Amino acid sequence: MAQNTDHIATEGAMAPFWMPFTANKQFKASPRLLKSAEGMYYQSVDDRPILDGTAGLWCCNAGHGRRQITEAVQRQIAELDFAPTFQMGHPLPFEFAQRLAELAPPGLDRVFFTNSGSESADTALKIALQYHRLRGEGQRTRFIGREKGYHGVGFGGISVGGLGNNRKGFGPLLTGVDHLPHTLNIERNAFTKGLPEPDMSLADRLEELVALHGADTIAAVIVEPMAGSAGVILPPKGYLKRLREICTRHGILLIFDEVITGFGRLGSPFASQEFDVIPDILTSAKGLTNGAIPMGAVFVQNAIYNQFMDADGPAIELFHGYTYSGHPVAAAAGLATLEVYQSEGLLTRAADLAEYWESALHSLRDLPNVIDIRNYGLVGAIELSARDGAPGARAYEVFTKAFELGALIRVTGDVIALSPPLIIERDQIDQLMSIITDAIRATR
Repeated sequence: MAQNTDHIATEGAMAPFWMPFTANKQFKASPRLLKSAEGMYYQSVDDRPILDGTAGLWCCNAGHGRRQITEAVQRQIAELDFAPTFQMGHPLPFEFAQRLAELAPPGLDRVFFTNSGSESADTALKIALQYHRLRGEGQRTRFIGREKGYHGVGFGGISVGGLGNNRKGFGPLLTGVDHLPHTLNIERNAFTKGLPEPDMSLADRLEELVALHGADTIAAVIVEPMAGSAGVILPPKGYLKRLREICTRHGILLIFDEVITGFGRLGSPFASQEFDVIPDILTSAKGLTNGAIPMGAVFVQNAIYNQFMDADGPAIELFHGYTYSGHPVAAAAGLATLEVYQSEGLLTRAADLAEYWESALHSLRDLPNVIDIRNYGLVGAIELSARDGAPGARAYEVFTKAFELGALIRVTGDVIALSPPLIIERDQIDQLMSIITDAIRATR
């Protein structure tokens, strides 16, 4: 049913909603509102089609308005709207976990459900800590994150994350956290197509942190295989394999945050499969339900799960969980999403489109103020030079101009980040690049 949204588009009517990760005063003075979506397009409140260049927020991998998902949610909420999973259960999360385990990288066949990527990150950190304690190595309490890393907004996630604006307003955070250097090197790798050439020194910094802190104090290393929220930062060739080797050598758990890279974004179901590196724990969300219902999942190696099950102690093995863990409606949405992904080959479609996407993206390299372009699978970044004294202003103007011209893109700092739904067609890639080209040219 169509909604009348005229009453919303006034600054006074918008005041009560404190918007997340948004300059509220700026937005409410000149709002951008979407009222519906189908396929590759949103519809704005002024009835303009808006080409989705970001899969919503990295999550609507199968596009919008998928009937199969909608109907699954409708049926489930009518049949069983909620059921507890504390000392109780219902069939759907068991079925969903089984399906996910079949899709996951080898060995990651135990699934703990959360409601978001932030909760998935904090869950993974807690599992890592207790795992070492159960093995008699309770002194392993340190985490190693990475500069420019993003692991959600829980206190654990922002502690191991490496984005300054996400951290600096919230005090000292978790103690015992250190960070690897990020892998972005524009001076050396500008306009690289695909993964940058090897630079093992970036991964070998982990050995330096091991020497500094002692391997027996480190519980886990957590990284995104490809950093998304910081502006699409790719790992050099061989980098993730080297991290895996170092972690294995020192008994440190390796956690991959695949909230963005999971479910086909890079051309394989998961980035760990794409790069042939298997972590001990893998976090996910976003594409898990195609963004239809909030849900996250943490995949855990069977050996880690068994350590919890084999331990002596209280009946509850892990004192952790959420009211909505394994929510029946979310699980129904997730199962339907997997059906869509698999029936339409979407989990590998990015690999088929990658060459065309790469060529189209790099055709923008000579536009004004473009200093780098990065890409892999169906992910792209266009980095613009920052204005003196106004970092981020140029990219923000491109973002607003692109919306005016009919495309939704995402900006972080002076980086335009692109991650369209996996259903995108070549002519829509051309349309997206044409709009971005016009938006960049219109921005001084």
